[in-house]
Amino acid sequence: MNQPATTEDPRLHTTDKKGFEKDTGVGQMNSPSTVVHERGEVSFAEYLDHATRQRQIEEDQHGASGGKIRRVDTPIGEKAPQYKTNVEAALTEDEIERINARRALRSASWAAVFYLITTDILGPFNAPYAISTVGYVPGVILYFFMGIIACYTGLLLWYLFLRLDSELYPVKTYADIGGRIFGKWFAYMTAILQSIQLIINVGTIQLSNGQSVSQISNRHLCFAICIVIWAFIGMAVGQVRTLKNFGWLANSAVWLNLLLIFISMGFVAHSPPNYSGAQQAYGDAASGPVTTHTFVSSPLATKVNGIMNMVFAYGGAMIFPEMLAEMRRPWDFWKGMVSAQLLIFFAYLMYGIFIYSFQGQYTLPLAYQGVSKYSWQTVGNVLALITGIIAAGLYGNIGIKVAYYSIVEGMFKGPPLMSRAGRFIWSGMVLLYWSLAFIVGAAIPQVQTISGLVAAVCIMQFTYTFPPLMVWGYLRKRSKLAGVPPLTLKHRLFGWANFVLFLAALSMAALGMYGSGTAIAETFKTGQATSFGCTPPV
Repeated sequence: MNQPATTEDPRLHTTDKKGFEKDTGVGQMNSPSTVVHERGEVSFAEYLDHATRQRQIEEDQHGASGGKIRRVDTPIGEKAPQYKTNVEAALTEDEIERINARRALRSASWAAVFYLITTDILGPFNAPYAISTVGYVPGVILYFFMGIIACYTGLLLWYLFLRLDSELYPVKTYADIGGRIFGKWFAYMTAILQSIQLIINVGTIQLSNGQSVSQISNRHLCFAICIVIWAFIGMAVGQVRTLKNFGWLANSAVWLNLLLIFISMGFVAHSPPNYSGAQQAYGDAASGPVTTHTFVSSPLATKVNGIMNMVFAYGGAMIFPEMLAEMRRPWDFWKGMVSAQLLIFFAYLMYGIFIYSFQGQYTLPLAYQGVSKYSWQTVGNVLALITGIIAAGLYGNIGIKVAYYSIVEGMFKGPPLMSRAGRFIWSGMVLLYWSLAFIVGAAIPQVQTISGLVAAVCIMQFTYTFPPLMVWGYLRKRSKLAGVPPLTLKHRLFGWANFVLFLAALSMAALGMYGSGTAIAETFKTGQATSFGCTPPV
């Protein structure tokens, strides 16, 4: 489609050393035939322009529908194959190698995304504890509305990725999206928070798996040893570099988690709670006959910490951009994401209500460990060990990639991840990462308290706070560009509605930090200050 003739300031177009036009930042976007090659500060207009062309290439290759992006952001000029040829002609050999390495990663399908998202950190097994802190009615309402909003914000991340990602300027991490909208400071903050969450997630899984091994061994094995076992197993699993290769593992983890749900429900329905485990976890708070409540009367900090454990259920948004970056057809992401959110919602809520109904105040943070018979505990723990290490491998994989892209490729201009040299660097980083995760896991006093803190500090931001803020910033930044259609009233209302959602989520995060911080302080008072020793916390 040809652009209409316009009168332009001659300063708007200059050429780089290879003769290609570049944007000078005066305000007008480059003409559709432009291929930008300067590697200095890339303008927002360039990101939009190249992302639009990238989506057209995918439409031509895979039949994806890219019409909406073309109408909203910038018109398309040259055909996709010609644009691709022009881009590659403007690149150095090293840059072409990097693009080819990125192409090699783009192999995951939407079905793989579904399995990866549902390979959750704790599965649904902290849902009964979360409901026990607030009661039936608040539990159902909160899980429902948080699930709806999490699905919506996931679609916002998908929306932004499609408008900012291209082969020339790929979106590789969550921080890349925020950085292109708000600048480097936001990218650094996001990368730091993401790294913190990922390594604590992996450490939390090591802790929960350590508790499972401790129960299996009937407490005859030192608890610190129970945790370190999983650090070594994780070092082996972590050698997988691509998410596609995690697909079949994630697939099996989903079905094993569902199997564990139904098996443990059967066990709980035919046996009393694990009284000794609850006593050790909660002290005198767990006593008397089993009671359940429509509304639970408990301290605010306890309720907030329980709600933050609900937030943990929808914590996958932190790695949505990383999943999109490895998809063959990023247009299809919504299918896997929406399907996963629906499964998570129904599985968590069903399981949470059922277990709480039978165990009441004795409900443990890892519900399958609340079974009283040792043989039944062991069945649940063995299944959980398998799904736990797969989930830890997934989150460790993303965490190491964030570090690789930021440090190895970014700061030190090192080799691409998929190169031979990248293979050796990756292996070394895997060993270091899982060692750090062991230290974190061994220092955690209780699964439920650290889950609440991570949810408040990190998950709330990645799932509920940052996506609406970034959409608001994206629309404001796009509205200042010349050469693109102006924002309509609908777009402006959409932007400000998301800003209000951002403020609400930020307030909830602040309340969550208070609640989880108070819960951790209370946990330390009971003596469960560290897991470095040989005494297990349950």
